[in-house]
Order: sequence, then structure tokens, then C-alpha cells
Amino acid sequence: MRTRWRRLAARTTGSTQRLPLGGRSRRPHIAEQSIREVIELAARIGEAMLALGESADDVTDAIARVCRTFGVESHIDLTFTSILVTHDGTDRLAGVSVLRVVGSPTADYGRLSRVLAIERALSATRIGTSVSDPGIGSEERDEVREVLEATHAQLDEALSAPHRVRRWMVTLLLAVLAGAVAVLLGGGPAIVAIAAATTVLIDSASRILSAWGLPVFFRQAAGAAIATTVAVALSAAIPGLPVEFTTLPPALVVASGVVVLLAGGTVVGAANDAINGYPITASGRILEVLLLTVGIVAGIGGVLDLARRLDITLTLDDIPANPAPLYAQVLAAGIASAAWAAASHAGRLTAVVSALAGAGGLAVFATAVAAGASNPAAAAIAATAVGFAASLVSRRTDIPLVAITVCGIVPLLPGLTIYRGMLAVVTGSSETDGGQLLLQAAMTGLSLAAGVTLGEIIARRIRRPAKRRAPGPDPSAPSESAQRSSTDSDDDAPTESVEMHDAPSAADDTDAAIERRSEASG
Repeated sequence: MRTRWRRLAARTTGSTQRLPLGGRSRRPHIAEQSIREVIELAARIGEAMLALGESADDVTDAIARVCRTFGVESHIDLTFTSILVTHDGTDRLAGVSVLRVVGSPTADYGRLSRVLAIERALSATRIGTSVSDPGIGSEERDEVREVLEATHAQLDEALSAPHRVRRWMVTLLLAVLAGAVAVLLGGGPAIVAIAAATTVLIDSASRILSAWGLPVFFRQAAGAAIATTVAVALSAAIPGLPVEFTTLPPALVVASGVVVLLAGGTVVGAANDAINGYPITASGRILEVLLLTVGIVAGIGGVLDLARRLDITLTLDDIPANPAPLYAQVLAAGIASAAWAAASHAGRLTAVVSALAGAGGLAVFATAVAAGASNPAAAAIAATAVGFAASLVSRRTDIPLVAITVCGIVPLLPGLTIYRGMLAVVTGSSETDGGQLLLQAAMTGLSLAAGVTLGEIIARRIRRPAKRRAPGPDPSAPSESAQRSSTDSDDDAPTESVEMHDAPSAADDTDAAIERRSEASG
């Protein structure tokens, strides 16, 4: 009887709500937590690679390899400033997403090599289970967590390690780069010394402006203005000296400074990303290169216009009458490439290989020009040769490919053409069209970028594919886990104490991606 009255009272007054509003969320499943930790590590590695100058295609492949190592299927959305990695989840597990914001790119090939070595070792580590398996045991979970924490510690150490080269040494190396470019363009000892001293002023001013928080656009403009001011002062002083313009050409001072300011630009990465199907990232890199170049042009143009208003004579045809012989140009090109590699904190082997790439690229450029090719066409041919050789050498020496290609094309940068174009625009010369010279400089830069990318593609196509074990689960493991590895590492990078196994390389992964895209387009 009481039970009936209680039921009647419950129907009349209502019962307790079974789904309370605003209730506390459940603790995530342990598998979801493991998946998030894996994706976080993969995204962090990708963020470091992208910020240190690696191409979007290689970064995407590296993130995918790290995720597959732990049995996590992922989707990767990469732009110039952010990386988004997601896992769709399963019937029993919710999806997981991790977003990383990419910082300003910096040229540090030493740190890039260490990060690539860590990624390579991690991708070759054999994990006996898949973290996306809801039935993962406590021992397997602890093993995965131990590997993840160890990799995070290695990554922290690699990214926080001191630079290979001290700051004053970087300034000295940039001065060597400017002097080598002056020799390459036919300058004598006096011009080499002036160009080197001017570069020291440019780098010192850039450091001060950077400490003030001034954006890189204004630092580029200030550096170009300093180089042009020295050239204008030299132009004003030469009439009172017992020398001619062809003996002490001021244009070479500006050209050397412009090459130093242009070195390490992301134009090669922009072309690589655009060709490999990453238009947003390519657009960001192109805009960055454009802003840096416009800053240089603005600095040159402002000083030249001021000099014209002060009635300072500006001579357009102040090119050396007797350029350096070819062997001296090749030697200077090698020194310039090695100096930039060392200034970018690359290892010794990377600097040597970069020197060979720069010297070889200039030799090919000079041969193409002697055969009647235009400067942009010759630059494209030389850059293709550099990209082709760099791809083969990188595969066999584990030197970052981007380090060889970027350093190898430094002697081919159109610093002198940019200055002559701006001088023609300011002086209103009727003999030489300044716009045409600036267009030629732009075409040369694009030719270098496209040529390097073409050389890399050709090298991937014609080389013999490496023998590899088909990716798949470990026969002794209870769940699926793919083991893959990359081919990038530094010549001085520390080796990791992990178990290594045969695995497909990053280049093979790229080949497979190209074939899939070709089949899809077909």
C-alpha cells in the first residue's frame, strides 16, 4: 500500500532528473589521452621544422610518420603560421585535434638537423601496440608514455641548445660573404675591404634595430640604405682620387650588401610549396620574400633619390673593366656559400658541401652564359644542377636538403641587378630601362627557386628506389603500428639510443605521394 502511495506521489510531484544539466564531463578515456600526447608531439616536431625553414611537404610527411609510428591515423592542415593535426576517432573514442602556432622563421641549420635526427630516430622506433586501441594495456601505455617523454626531453634540449657560432663570429662570417661576392663581381682588394666593413655596419645596425623591436622590413630597408650611403659617399669621393669608377666601382659595395640581405630568403621554399600543392603556405612565404625585397628596394631608392637632390653624380656603368677570371669566381662562390652556411649555424660537413654546391652552381651558370643563355635562363639551369646534386648528396650524407640548396644559390642572387635597376629608375637613364632590370632581377629569383625544385624532383625520379620493408603491423605485436623513417639528419647531430629498424625514407614517401597525385590527375 505504501509503495503505491509513493508511486502516486512521484507521478504527481515529479521525479529526480536523470540527466542533470551542466554536469561535470567524464574523464577522457586513457586511449584518447595517449592519442592527444602523440599528436601533440608530432605537431611540435612539425612546428620546429617549419620554423627552421623546412618545406611544407617534408613537414607534413614527418608529422604523418610520427603519428603512424604510434598507430594513429591523422589529418594534417598546414599553413605558413599554424599546424592543425586531427584524429577522427572511432566508435568508442572521440576525435582529437591539436593546433600549434608557428613562430617567425629563422635560419638555424644546426637546430634543424638535430630536430630531423630526433624525428628520424622516433619514426624508426618499434612500438608494440597502437595507442588508438581502446584495449591498450597498462604496460604498453607506460612504454608509449616513456618514449613520448624522452622525445620531448630530446626536443627541448635540441631547441634550447646554444648556437654553434657566437654572435660576433656570425658578423665576421657575413663580412666574409660580402667580400667573396665582391670578388665574384670583379672587385679588387679595396672594394672587398669596403664591402666587408659595410656589412659589419649593416649587421650591427640590424641587431640594434631588432633589439628595439623593429620589424624585419625596416631592418632590411636600413641595411640597404647603409650600403647605398657608402656607395654614394664613394661616388662623391672618387673624382678627387687618382682612380676611376671602373677601378673602384661603388655599385659592387651595394651589390654585396644586397646579397647579404637576400641570403637565406624563403623564395626556394615558396616555390617548393607552390609546386607540391601547398598554395597557402607558398603565398605566405612569397609575401615574406616580397616584403623583404621591397624593403631593400626602398632603402636603395631613398638614398639614391636624396643623393640626386644633393647633386651627387651617380654613375650607372661603373662595372669593373677586367672581371675576375673564372677560377677566381668559382672559388669566391664556394667561399660565399660556405660563409652563409656557417653563419646559419650549420655543421662542418654541411659548410663544405654547401661550398661545393655554390662553386659548382656558378661554374654551370658561367658555362650557360658563355653558351648564349640569358641571366634568368642560366640561373635556372644552374639552380637545377644545384637542386639535383643536393638531393643526391642529402640522401647519402643525411645533411638537410634545404641547407645545401639555400646556401648553394647564394652566389647567384641578383644583388647587382637590383641596384642597377633602382639607379636607372632614380637617374632616369635613357640607355638602360630600370624597370627592365628590376624585372630581370625578379625573373632571376624565380628561376633560382623553380630550378632548385625541378632538380630535386628529377633526382627523386631517376634514382633507384631504396629497398624497404612494407609498412604494416609488427608480427609480434597485438595491434597495428606502422614504422617509417625520414632521411634528414645533421652531420654533427647526436645519435639516439633507440632500436633502429629498416623503414621507408622520406624521399620514398614523397615519391609515392607524387605517383598518387599523377594517377589522380590522370
